[in-house]
Amino acid sequence: MAASSRLARLQQGLAAGLLVAALAWFAYWVGQRPLLAAFGAGAIACVHAVVLGLEFLFLLHVRRADPAPRAGAGQLLAAWGRETLQGLRVFGWRQPFRWRRWPDRLEAGGGRRGIVFVHGFVCNRGFWAPWLARARQLGHPYVAVNLEPVFGSIDDYAQSIDAAVRQLTAASGRPPVLVCHSMGGLAARAWLRAAGRPERVAHVVTIATPHHGTALARFSRLPNGRQMRIGGEWLDDLSRAAGLPASRFTCWFSNCDNVVMPPSTATLAGADNRFLPGAAHVDLAFRETVVEGTFALVRDL
Repeated sequence: MAASSRLARLQQGLAAGLLVAALAWFAYWVGQRPLLAAFGAGAIACVHAVVLGLEFLFLLHVRRADPAPRAGAGQLLAAWGRETLQGLRVFGWRQPFRWRRWPDRLEAGGGRRGIVFVHGFVCNRGFWAPWLARARQLGHPYVAVNLEPVFGSIDDYAQSIDAAVRQLTAASGRPPVLVCHSMGGLAARAWLRAAGRPERVAHVVTIATPHHGTALARFSRLPNGRQMRIGGEWLDDLSRAAGLPASRFTCWFSNCDNVVMPPSTATLAGADNRFLPGAAHVDLAFRETVVEGTFALVRDL
């Protein structure tokens, strides 16, 4: 397990700042206007809900010609609510404060296959906390990587993934499965391109990964953000590279993904593409259908 996480420190500061601001607002107004005090404090704590709302509005604009089933207004509204709650759990608690809670487990229980967990953009291994608890309960050895530098090139993450694969292969004697969220799926494919040995992994599961880019990336000026632009040179080169056959990919995607859009950009031709309606970008990774379906797939390999 990584010794430190710069992202955790950054998100600790952000979470503390929002908490202080919310408490200060509440303390100032509670004696005069209690309802305003409560509403304002809640709005400060959930300021990310505004950003999420803008993402969903943008999804309405870019999804028009996509072949995935269209989400209705009620479905999108429900997805926005769940994603707001998931944002508090993941970015306000698990990643800044609980990323060490479940250390890597290299003991091979009952010959079960190992799993490498690869998080996405602006995340760390704390993202996977419920998955790591489930993997430990089921007896799977696992390693959850921290991809740093946070805003570097996706190619820079290959070394971390390579080390994790080596650890699990040595511990279990079998090639592991890679379970990846969002940009993590692209990092896994970039590692496969660099390693040039597809036999080193048994399967790759991607959850809301922009295999063909995302329309949101057009607004990014960061190295890894630019690499996720639809039709960009980096993704074109990745698609042409020899790597793991698409038949050994399982790709979960949804029509309410507020980050990877249009929705079908999260699929690969020839892969086991699994559609789950009504789930937003982070929320998709914690739907029981996805979690249980993925562990069942690993168990059967």
